[in-house]
Amino acid sequence: MNSTPLLLSDTTFRDGHQSLLATRLRFEDMEPLATKMDQIGFYSMEVWGGATFDATTRFLNEDPWERLRKFKNLIPNTPLSMLLRGQALVGYRIYADDVVDEFVKRSALNGIDIFRVFDAVNDISNLSRASKAVKNSKKHLQITLCYSTTDNNGLNGPIYNLEYYLDKAKEFEQLGADSLCIKDMAGLLNPYDAFELVDSLKSKLNIPIQLHTHYSSGLASMTALKAIDAGLDILDTCLSPLALRTSQPAAETMISAVNNSPRSTQMNIDPLIDISDQLETILKKYQPLMKNTKSSVIDPKVLSHQIPGGMASNLVSQLAESDSLDKLDEVLKEIPKTRKDLGYPPLVTPMSQMIGSQSVSNILFGRYKMISQQVKDYMQGKYGAAPSDINWDLIMKDQNKTNIISKESVIKGRPADQLKPELPKASSNIEYISNNNIEDVLIYALYPTTGEKFLRIKYGLDIIDTSNMTTEPVTESTEPKPKPPLKSDLTKSFNVFVNDIYFKVDIDPETKSILSINKEDTATNVPIVNSNEIDAELIDKMGEVKTPLPGILINYSVNIGDKIQKGTAIAVLEAMKMENQLPAPITGTVTELKFDSGDTVAKGEVIAIISPEENEQI
Repeated sequence: MNSTPLLLSDTTFRDGHQSLLATRLRFEDMEPLATKMDQIGFYSMEVWGGATFDATTRFLNEDPWERLRKFKNLIPNTPLSMLLRGQALVGYRIYADDVVDEFVKRSALNGIDIFRVFDAVNDISNLSRASKAVKNSKKHLQITLCYSTTDNNGLNGPIYNLEYYLDKAKEFEQLGADSLCIKDMAGLLNPYDAFELVDSLKSKLNIPIQLHTHYSSGLASMTALKAIDAGLDILDTCLSPLALRTSQPAAETMISAVNNSPRSTQMNIDPLIDISDQLETILKKYQPLMKNTKSSVIDPKVLSHQIPGGMASNLVSQLAESDSLDKLDEVLKEIPKTRKDLGYPPLVTPMSQMIGSQSVSNILFGRYKMISQQVKDYMQGKYGAAPSDINWDLIMKDQNKTNIISKESVIKGRPADQLKPELPKASSNIEYISNNNIEDVLIYALYPTTGEKFLRIKYGLDIIDTSNMTTEPVTESTEPKPKPPLKSDLTKSFNVFVNDIYFKVDIDPETKSILSINKEDTATNVPIVNSNEIDAELIDKMGEVKTPLPGILINYSVNIGDKIQKGTAIAVLEAMKMENQLPAPITGTVTELKFDSGDTVAKGEVIAIISPEENEQI
């Protein structure tokens, strides 16, 4: 029997709060714990990567590079690890090789010792450049198997089965991996499959095996124990206040579970309990973000929808911001259907964001009536090869001329080979801000819109917007909605056409109010408004372009004075971290653009006005 001590990695400062707090834990609240955690004896501590880079600049006004340097000063004895999305780094698309090389180099120089590198579709072509960069920096390269299933059939599925994972693992070892991580982002791996998978990997590979799993389905602790019995070398855990639910198993519990066995960690839980008590006190200010919509701390439905921990907390937050939290169950039921349509990709960043946001759009606006640019790019192979066939006919059947892509246009080979170097342009674009500090250039290269906004604040060119920095989540209003007025004898009915949607509208000129709206026909491309949002002003202005979701206006695709056709892309809106083109509802001339690039806009905001041609039907 294996008697090698089990090693533990801690995720409290990265995935723990990404899973439960939408990555909102501030450095000032981790700083009092860091030095104490360094004395515990963890194999490593995950403190960076994943969504932390985006969240620090987008929401917390913290420099992610400075955060890493501070962690390294506070934690000199324990190796620091980060989660790297392969060629996507810490962003939501594939980046050029020069960005990958420089980002890995700077991460290593600033304190990262272990790079956990993964690709959302397990495509080795998206892992090769980042892996080479890690090896060039003489740091530990851990390559990751993203674990997924098809229709909850574990290691016996038609796509994701034992042979699939063993073949991938052997490829990763040959790529130079110093260790292998099984990344079970949604808590799908059951105990007996875990034993078989780890046992088989140990017999085929010559490198250590680490398990990263989530408690979402309630399986994680049992799965971890069976993996340990099969010879697992390293296990990811988290301090108990940020453990369980959609996070990792609790470190204190797992230490206690194995310390009287041949695999004893030889770690003492007493100092951990003291640190956890301190963390519990700190987390009181974050309680609103940890509110669960259910009484249960596990969600067996995750075995179907497969949404990972970090995405789950973000999905709830995003639906609340859209005033659509009541649609959560519908969205969760839609996610497996959307995933099937898109070729069963594993639901890990950025695929989890793509599938999640597309499912939200499908529920709010109709299936595939609005498709994000990232989903289109994925369909064209720009994120690597889809694991299974994509349902092109269903997804593209109703798309207008702004969305034309085809199965024949799918690229072959390594996606990054299609990209030119990006750092020179990024450096030029922000020269007016930071005088080409390479870390600032990387922030901008990764997130041109939110990154530039952060940098302008950092260097005093803009004032801090605190609206997104609160720990209070956006929630649906509990105020009762006002009752509509009674109809008078003067009430008349009108037939109103909006972008081919036909509404029957009752208007009372005496009370100057709309009394009822009935949507008679839903044959449309992208609904700009919902039937319950039409107001009297809209009846006179059919050329308004409204935001279907809250988000950030990336840019306009037209200028004032442009003559455009119905369906022409007017603007790009980043909603739920995905980019969506908003089309013109009518043919006409652009007469007004109401916002600037980078502005945050609410749901239903009028961002542009188009003056209709005389023969345009309204």
